[in-house]
Amino acid sequence: MEIKDKSSVIFGNQINQKTIKKANKSKNKFVKKYGDDSNKEYHLGLEPIPTLDFIGCQNLVLSEKPLTMPKKAVVVGNIRMGFGHYRISIALASCAKALGYEPIWMDLASFDATGSKMIREQNDLYSLASRISQKSKLFNAIIWEPLNSEGFRQITYNSTDQKNSELLAPLYHDLPKDVPYVATHVWPSQGAVHAGLTHVVNAIPDNWPMALHLSEGAIHAVQTPFAYLGYKMLNGMAKKPLKGIPESDLYEVGHYIDHELVSNIEKDVNARIKRINNNEPIRILTSVGGAGAGAKSFLEIVNHLLPLVKENKASLFINLGDHLDMFEFLKKKIPGFENIAVTHFDNYQDTKEFVSKMEKEVVKGVHIFYHKNIFEAVYSTNLLMRQVEFLITKPSELAFYPVVKVMMKHIGGHEVYGAVHAQEIGDSTFECPDKKSMTEMLDRLLTDKELLIHLNNQIIKLKETGIYDGGYEAVKLAVKGK
Repeated sequence: MEIKDKSSVIFGNQINQKTIKKANKSKNKFVKKYGDDSNKEYHLGLEPIPTLDFIGCQNLVLSEKPLTMPKKAVVVGNIRMGFGHYRISIALASCAKALGYEPIWMDLASFDATGSKMIREQNDLYSLASRISQKSKLFNAIIWEPLNSEGFRQITYNSTDQKNSELLAPLYHDLPKDVPYVATHVWPSQGAVHAGLTHVVNAIPDNWPMALHLSEGAIHAVQTPFAYLGYKMLNGMAKKPLKGIPESDLYEVGHYIDHELVSNIEKDVNARIKRINNNEPIRILTSVGGAGAGAKSFLEIVNHLLPLVKENKASLFINLGDHLDMFEFLKKKIPGFENIAVTHFDNYQDTKEFVSKMEKEVVKGVHIFYHKNIFEAVYSTNLLMRQVEFLITKPSELAFYPVVKVMMKHIGGHEVYGAVHAQEIGDSTFECPDKKSMTEMLDRLLTDKELLIHLNNQIIKLKETGIYDGGYEAVKLAVKGK
């Protein structure tokens, strides 16, 4: 397979020789460590994903026989990095199904291949650093915040990523060149382009424009006007002005949201308002991220809400994802917590039945959810968010979802502008970075009925503008191609 170099010139901007040399060195390091499989013909097969059976999504796995691709397939390329990229991938798969296509899941990190091992190594480092940043203010201030806001922003960073992603190309051997392909992380997008695919959409997740997300050769989709302007100019990605992304390669599409959520916005908002007016316990959901960071903040939130739960002023739902250690942490820090909380552990059928019960009944107390399976861990939040009055979350991918959000402190500077966007469009609070601001916000939402109703009504107004239709639009771009 002939791979064209995309690390030396990026959107017409020449990269310096020092950076190019560094990029080549990085790729060679992974080849030396994990082997050279550039000439290997990987074959793929399809397996069902039970959790996503409601949209008929199938998973690409290694096979001894060549792949037979369904006629109306849309491939969703992704990696497991936290929960965010998986959540967006499920949203795009859902929208593909709603538009009449068959969604196919392709997790580049899941294969036994050089490129996959490269991804897993870098993801492990990212997750570790994310957790350290929550424990060390010095590490966060000196290394993590600057790296996530400015380091990943520089166009020179994209040069190394482009060179490393050449290692992913062999995994695309069985995919038809013109299959619609939507990537929810830049590496799957870059890999697809290197492999010669022609209908690639790079669905950029963050609102802070960074060269990290550039995938020249793909159609770039962004969720907001702010992101569009930043990528159109490649703003701040070098010390001097750069040539930007051509108009034909960049589209503002709106938020990437599941069809099941978008199509039920009016129903869900009206149910919330009815519960609020009936003075039922205010339902609050909080979700542990895929990296498992933020334990201290979760402890502060739970401690503050427990007395209100006992008074039936609130009910609390905690999705641990696949991080059972967070439950052990809460038990250690809150005496008798295991006797207070109702656990829904590793039984997805129980979770679905409980959510169905939430739709019809008054639900009180504290309920904790845990699923070892990654798809169940991620999608449990989607199920629960439809049945709650608001969600407490860091401003990650969930900042764009159609539920009222109370924003925790961001983890990584790239998340800041997700919070800014959400509060400006009006379906979220501003970021609450410490215990004082968070508890004040929670108390206000639990006592100010008019404010909570207003925030929920705003979601219906936003739906009418099409702001939550980004998933459909990204799929349409991939089907159309360049």
